Amino acid sequence: MTGPTAPDVEVRALLSALASQRRHVLGIIDGLDERALRQPALPSGWTCLGLVQHLALDVERFWFGAVVAGDKKVIAALDDGADAWQVAPGASAQEVLDRYRAETTLADAVAEQLPPDTPLAWWPHHLFGEPHLHSLRDVLLHVITETACHAGHLDAARELLDGRRWLVLS
Repeated sequence: MTGPTAPDVEVRALLSALASQRRHVLGIIDGLDERALRQPALPSGWTCLGLVQHLALDVERFWFGAVVAGDKKVIAALDDGADAWQVAPGASAQEVLDRYRAETTLADAVAEQLPPDTPLAWWPHHLFGEPHLHSLRDVLLHVITETACHAGHLDAARELLDGRRWLVLS
């Protein structure tokens, strides 16, 4: 991929908003032990750790590595059939959190190289039909929204686990 030497002003602003939501995701679960991170938060069975893994693989890796960058290795890995919401019993919480941080770094590196109107490099028509997003800008806005939504889920889960709340002014 080629692009400007410095990230576009709009892309920088969108990445800044996304970085804030990513910090919220990691901040609200900070201090939870392995047991709490793996405790089901809802009757559906999702866990805080599973949600973070979902963000790493189904959000950051999928949208930036596959859809925006068209990375063939990332696209091939999407077909492994694993449910990102389910953390392998042998995977430590630290491994999942490190994977999330690594995927966000890779995602930023992709986005920083491109102007906001860059078209998608790849789309899984066989799974989702025609794309509803069409540019890097669209993807950044979508990922900001999805990450913020999941940060809210983690807020509720954390409050249920131990009463902690994120940046609540009294």
